[in-house]
Parts: sequence; C-alpha cells; structure tokens
Amino acid sequence: MAFIETTPPEQASREVLEMYARQQAHFGYLPNYARVFCYRPEVMANWAALLASIRRHVDSRRFELVTFAAAQALGNSYCSLAHGRALTELLPAEDVLAIANGIEPRDLSAAERVMMDFARKVARDACTVTAADISDLRTHGFADDEIFDIVSVAAARAFFTKVLDGLGAEPDAAYGVMDTTLRQALTMGRPIAAVTPESPQQLVTSGEAV
Repeated sequence: MAFIETTPPEQASREVLEMYARQQAHFGYLPNYARVFCYRPEVMANWAALLASIRRHVDSRRFELVTFAAAQALGNSYCSLAHGRALTELLPAEDVLAIANGIEPRDLSAAERVMMDFARKVARDACTVTAADISDLRTHGFADDEIFDIVSVAAARAFFTKVLDGLGAEPDAAYGVMDTTLRQALTMGRPIAAVTPESPQQLVTSGEAV
C-alpha cells in the first residue's frame, strides 16, 4: 500500500481521524493517498485549499485535460486513473483511451491539443518552456491569466504525484473495477493495490477526483 507505516483509523489522533473522515465521506472509502498524509494532516488540508483556489478559475473540462496530461507525463498511475475516470464523464471513454495511448481524438480542439502538450512540458521539465510556447498558447486564444492557470494546474499535480510515488502509495483497489482496456492504459506507473477484505470493492463515481 505504501513504503511507510501509516496510521490506521482506530489509532489516529483527532486531527488525522478528521482528515480520514473527510476523505471517506468524499469518496465512500478511505483512499490510500490519504493514509500517507497521516503524519502531516495539515499538508493535506493546505493541498486541498491550494487545489480549490486553482480550480476556482478553471472549468472542469480544462482542469481535467491539463491534470490528466500532467499525471501521464509524470508517470503516475494514481492520478491518471482518477482523472482519466473523471474525463470519461466529459468525453467518450474511447477518446480518453486514445489520449492515454498518445492519440489526439477529433473531439479535442486545436487549442486543447496545444494546451495539453504545454501541460506535459511543464510537468516533465518546466525549464524547457520557452517564450515561443507562451506565444503559441496566445495564438490559440489563451490569455495570460489562463496560461498562469494551466501552469498552476500542472505544477500542483507534480507536487501531489511526487508525494504519492515517493512514498509508494498504490492506486486504490477500487480502480480494479474499471474497464480492463482503459484501466491498463491508465496504469503506467505503480500497480493498483491488491484487493483485501478491507479494500473497497466498488469505485465511487460521484464526487471530484483529487
């Protein structure tokens, strides 16, 4: 589940237990990523606040496309699965699969294609971004405040994915119920956690991915 020992709910302090309860209420089960924040629940709270402040300025489709592009560029299964699933509520599942396989579906606009390529570049190696990249985004209709938002979404995802992968957090067993072809395409890094008696057996489809 993770490389570090995590605190089970029955042994958690009040602050950690409250953090666990919020995550459980949101997803219908306690996700593995929440467990690795057991030593610093205030970091989880600050991450949630940061993410909310970023999302406030970005519509759902743009947020999910940029987040998905960044998660895949970073090789993180957890966020790729979560936000790939979220994207299937906004795009046909076959389009999400195509993006995961490096194919850009026709339903994406030219601006969205440029945006996702830029997000991947920010996630992989932001110091390679050039003024020409920014100019290209402007040519495709993005204002400077929107460019800031795109960079913020990708950069924030880099923080979260590196915390999870650095601590060995495995994607929740619940993702195992996804369509096999899509699940395999989205699992490019750490494998999905094995099912145990305590593992959630069904993937909750309501609520936003983190």
